[in-house]
Amino acid sequence: MRAELTRERILTAAAHVFAEYGYAAGTTNRIAERARMSIGSLYQYFPNKDSILAELLVRHIDRGVWTGADELDMTPGSLKDAVRSLVRDAIDHHRDDPQLLRIMIEEAPVSSDLIEAIDRHGKARVSQVREVFARHPDVQVQDLDMAAELVVGTVEMNTHKLMATPRPHQVERLETELVAMITRYLHGDQ
Repeated sequence: MRAELTRERILTAAAHVFAEYGYAAGTTNRIAERARMSIGSLYQYFPNKDSILAELLVRHIDRGVWTGADELDMTPGSLKDAVRSLVRDAIDHHRDDPQLLRIMIEEAPVSSDLIEAIDRHGKARVSQVREVFARHPDVQVQDLDMAAELVVGTVEMNTHKLMATPRPHQVERLETELVAMITRYLHGDQ
């Protein structure tokens, strides 16, 4: 329990340091100082700042579950609202710290833990979205597996891109256009 609290303290400090100084200048010394611990203590938990950033990214990925999926209206005519819920959930998940998100996207070292987390999250998210599509009476696409893959990939890629450098009016436009595009696709509109 104590070890987990210490890891959390380090990760919280690192998130602040990376956001304030950037990744290159976000040294382990600065992280240890922000976490109010010795550098030696920090190294007992993480071997370097790459491992700290990788852990932040793994946790970010693992938090990305579509929280409103179970409460969706599944009546005819509600598909646009269901898609809006998916898109808004992705935007909200990435709203917290744009600078840290940009650092995680551009500078995070690729590790086996990161690859495993991306794979695990991707499969879970696609499965969740596929289940919603399968139950919704307005979804007319033939290949639900591919549709779920395409929709999740489109939402994630565009959300990451925009939220790493957010501008409020563009966030609204992203939501509106993604919802319109995905809804037409799922309706089978050509």
